[in-house]
Amino acid sequence: MRALPGRAERISQVRRAGLVLGLCLLPLPILFGSLLLGRVQLGAGEVWTALFGGAVPETMRALVWRVRLPRLVAAALVGTNLAVSGAAFQGIFRNPLVESRILGVSAGAGFGAALAMVLGIAPAGLQILAFAGGLLAVGLAVLLGTAFGGGILVLVLSGVLVSSFFSSLVSLVKYFADPYVQLPGITFWLMGGLSAVRWSQVWPLAVASGVGLVGLVLLRWRLNLLTLSEPEAQSLGLSVRKVRFAVVVLGTLLTAAAVSVSGVVGWVGLIVPHAARALVGPDHLLLIPASAGLGAAVLLLFDNISRTALPTEIPLDILTGLIGVPVFFLLFMRQLKKGGGWR
Repeated sequence: MRALPGRAERISQVRRAGLVLGLCLLPLPILFGSLLLGRVQLGAGEVWTALFGGAVPETMRALVWRVRLPRLVAAALVGTNLAVSGAAFQGIFRNPLVESRILGVSAGAGFGAALAMVLGIAPAGLQILAFAGGLLAVGLAVLLGTAFGGGILVLVLSGVLVSSFFSSLVSLVKYFADPYVQLPGITFWLMGGLSAVRWSQVWPLAVASGVGLVGLVLLRWRLNLLTLSEPEAQSLGLSVRKVRFAVVVLGTLLTAAAVSVSGVVGWVGLIVPHAARALVGPDHLLLIPASAGLGAAVLLLFDNISRTALPTEIPLDILTGLIGVPVFFLLFMRQLKKGGGWR
């Protein structure tokens, strides 16, 4: 009699593992299909030949390798980073409304980017300053939270305060910016987009993404323990504050690297982890790769809509808000209905 539940559980684990593998591979066909789309339509055979060294016109090869592919790789990495950091933060803060920007990283990155534009710094310098601004904002939030006890609520409040402070700094920089040249650039960067991405920006993003993802995978079982209450986790031998700090650092690295390339992109870090959790469960061994694959696929689809729906590109943050808010509302109402109403 005892063998049946064990067998059923094993079958369930195999199914979840297969689903995770499918989610991890899902971005590949979407990425290939995305290479066909754009102002210049390409055939699947032409793209395949351009990718793998066949005889195609040099302009077509340049379009695939220098324009579309770096943008799509960046979209996949940005989606991965936002979704995985959102899943990790929801776990350590034990709050389903937490997302990857909770500690002020986007506001800090926005300040760094705005400052770079006002100072006339080259695009590479803009990416560095945006990345540094994101790290600075989260560092300040963690410092304030630690100084006042280091509890979850204190950290969240510190993140809100720091985010508001850096948002005010962005407004200050915009006030002094040239209204005809610099101000439009700052505004459009803050709306999010990948139109100007090149390989020189993708490689640093890929390195930061690899470090952050590997680190969170190595901490996966500790992340599971952090979803318990702090006394329970400590009773199991976990150094809660040290592990929480490590997760915050890795999640911030992922988010800051993403935002420094794409600008501000909302909702992906909130909704995708919920969807992945509904599919594979709360175990971070499965949740992290599932969130990574689903986040990459979702942002690739959003980017396709951004660059093909209208004659001019739609900023990503507008799209994620227009689509993400209704989706989140439906998920929230469904969860509310399951729980028997508002409590």
